[in-house]
Amino acid sequence: MSIRLDHTVIYAKDHKKAAREFADVMGVRVGRIAGPGYDFSAVQVNNELSIYFMERDQISLEQHMAFDVDGRTFDRILKQLKKQDIAYGSSPFDRENMRTDHDFAPRGLFWTNVDGCLFEIMTFGF
Repeated sequence: MSIRLDHTVIYAKDHKKAAREFADVMGVRVGRIAGPGYDFSAVQVNNELSIYFMERDQISLEQHMAFDVDGRTFDRILKQLKKQDIAYGSSPFDRENMRTDHDFAPRGLFWTNVDGCLFEIMTFGF
């Protein structure tokens, strides 16, 4: 049996805003999924994974999404974070030191969106 992650949900106070910010940083597109009782902003990360941003008034737990990217994609995302003036850091405990040295990869970084979701990218490529 093969198992793959199809999608995950990230809670946000404004799902459209959170999805747009994430999509802009990652260089991907935002779509929408709606139906009886639900409304998501959907971000297609790749052919196998979607992230659905769902609106919630209260977000009690910090969420963490980590991505392994190639070196070129890492550089593009880093450039986008700087362009959008989004603080980043080399550790989940220091998210604003503007460094990319990572404990588990040659380069990596963490940033937090407005709702407290922690995103991480790391690369083993240069």
